Amino acid sequence: MKHKISPFLLASCLLTAGLSANALADEVPVDINATQKMLNKAGENTDNWLHFNGSYDSTRFAKSNQINTKNVSQLTPAFVFQTEVLESMETAPIVINGVMYLTTSFNHVYAIDAKTGEQFWHYNYENGPITRYCCGPNNRGVAIYEDKLFMGTLDSSLVAINAKTGKQEWKADIADPDLGYSETMAPTVADGKVIIGTNGGEYGIRGFVRAYDADTGEQLWNFHTIPENSVGVWAETDATGRSLHRDIKAEKKALEKQGDPYKTLGGGVWMTPAIDTETDTVIFTVGNPSPDLDGSLRPGDNLYTNSLVAIDLNTGKLKWYYQYLPHDVWDLDAASPPVLIDAKDKNGNVVPAVIHAGKTGHVYVNDRRTGELIRFSEAMVPQENMFALPTKEGTRMLPGANGGVEWSPMAYNPNTQLTYAVNLHQPMTYTVNSTPYPGGSLWLGGAFESIPGEEQWGNVTAVDVNTGKIEWKTKTEQPMIGGVLATAGGLVFTGEGNGYFKAYDAKTGKVLWKFNCGAGVNAPPVSYTIDGKQYIAVAAGGNVQLDYKRGNSVFVFALP
Repeated sequence: MKHKISPFLLASCLLTAGLSANALADEVPVDINATQKMLNKAGENTDNWLHFNGSYDSTRFAKSNQINTKNVSQLTPAFVFQTEVLESMETAPIVINGVMYLTTSFNHVYAIDAKTGEQFWHYNYENGPITRYCCGPNNRGVAIYEDKLFMGTLDSSLVAINAKTGKQEWKADIADPDLGYSETMAPTVADGKVIIGTNGGEYGIRGFVRAYDADTGEQLWNFHTIPENSVGVWAETDATGRSLHRDIKAEKKALEKQGDPYKTLGGGVWMTPAIDTETDTVIFTVGNPSPDLDGSLRPGDNLYTNSLVAIDLNTGKLKWYYQYLPHDVWDLDAASPPVLIDAKDKNGNVVPAVIHAGKTGHVYVNDRRTGELIRFSEAMVPQENMFALPTKEGTRMLPGANGGVEWSPMAYNPNTQLTYAVNLHQPMTYTVNSTPYPGGSLWLGGAFESIPGEEQWGNVTAVDVNTGKIEWKTKTEQPMIGGVLATAGGLVFTGEGNGYFKAYDAKTGKVLWKFNCGAGVNAPPVSYTIDGKQYIAVAAGGNVQLDYKRGNSVFVFALP
């Protein structure tokens, strides 16, 4: 069912959101204190949304069932909040005690009433003169801990903001933006440690994940996603057993001549890590090597790029890793965040597991204790000429460099034991052009380009984590990017670049409701409850990467 915003509602929303900062309250009217106990139990609490992905497990599953398959057709806008920034929006708002905290491109933060849309304060971080970033000036959200919010910035800093007043409390410089480092991911906080990775895999950085003291901003530990010995085992196949067509002999000669390229090998971390609080383990995905398409300058497996990595929360020391795609020359990096669940192993025993959706179009299921691969799913998108090497003339290969599943977070419903992913289908031609390290400038080592005339589309796919089988797949008219929310009401929410925000039946994939937000809905939705009423919120600001229509709004929906 399709709905329209009434002129009265739209006018009232514009008036609420359009007031100048001086005319609004200058602080949040309630106390804010996100305790460690609250953060640990966030997945059980239907009132708040305390993590970018809902919980440390990152399941993006809301236990509220007030909005369900029987009444979702009645869903209408409760309010629309418009920001001052007309650019891509990939934020997943944090909600606590009826207050919503949302971010925009270029590092603005807003605190608003999560029931009415009234603005309390607006924080605008002033980026430095140099920012280098891939795929848009995005910010995916803040983390919250006790009375502070934490945000990474485009000029590669980490700031702490008072959640009540919006005043900056401290700032830590993470890395040199002139060398290609930037921050767009939402951090996470556990036991007083603010954990954040870095972008820059397209610029010849050396990636890392770091922990900072939440009170002072002091760096506590650092884990390099590129070890000093990045060579690995000279793997000739990917995780699915398919040949990567590597010339190992030539690579070994290049290693003797050039040495290990670990200092400029990339390995950015795009998305918020998951945390296993029972074992104090931080689990995250590491992105592509640099340069993206030219493997001649980076012999070896290029550890730990294109990998799932587990480290110790307290020390940052490596526990295990699993590399899905060694020596990647197709930009098919691991970007979507890992999700912690229980799943059946190869013998049918239920074990602690971690799942991840790849640009390859597979969902991978790994043993959380060891990193061992248990299974991978059926392909969710077409795979053609898989792992054919880029050439100077150009090579057609599917999936294209955007996926499969891009950075978009999956959602997992423990009731259905299905995980839900949004995919892209973009046929591409890969060309290679070897160039030396450019000192912090874009360094692709070639190009990947969509093929004119070939159809592009997307899908929402449900995968059985215990078998790897696809339960259902619903095609969309445009490639999908943004993320998923699953709820106990038997629903799956996600948005599209054409402006539609949709609710799907979690068991069948049938579209039960849709609403056009007027700009690309390319952000992960969230759920929260106020005074017993469930709300679904999502940002509609479009996307730079796929050039979807820009906007500046967060839409919040509820039943009448």
